[in-house]
Amino acid sequence: MSFSKSKRRQARIQAVQQLYAREMQGALSPDGAASAEPPLNEKSLPSLTRSLVAGATAHFSEIDRLLCAALQNWDLRRLGAVDRAILRAAVAEMIVHPEIPPAVTINEAIEIARELASADSARFANGVLDRVRKEIGREARATN
Repeated sequence: MSFSKSKRRQARIQAVQQLYAREMQGALSPDGAASAEPPLNEKSLPSLTRSLVAGATAHFSEIDRLLCAALQNWDLRRLGAVDRAILRAAVAEMIVHPEIPPAVTINEAIEIARELASADSARFANGVLDRVRKEIGREARATN
């Protein structure tokens, strides 16, 4: 993945948009069930976008489990669909791209939340994703 920073940001935004669209079409359910998703037009999307969407779909139940555990006193279904898509894309990145430092992933999600949602969403995403990062680290250590 040798993209410039702006191209990586755009690829992440496209992944969020794809996940949002899939949820709106019923291909992703906030209840934790991923149905057969429509195929990505692989030629028109960057490889990072395709990887994040595929990772979010393949690990949908695990991602939502991690998010539900990190959402202290919140229900995943109560979040806005854009916020869910941002969080799912970021957690998918942490899972399928462990070579990308989690701090980078979280910072990118915060910036995307500021751009697509709100400053409150950005602060919320920061806290949730930091808790997910710690849990993923604990799970990785437990399996080694």
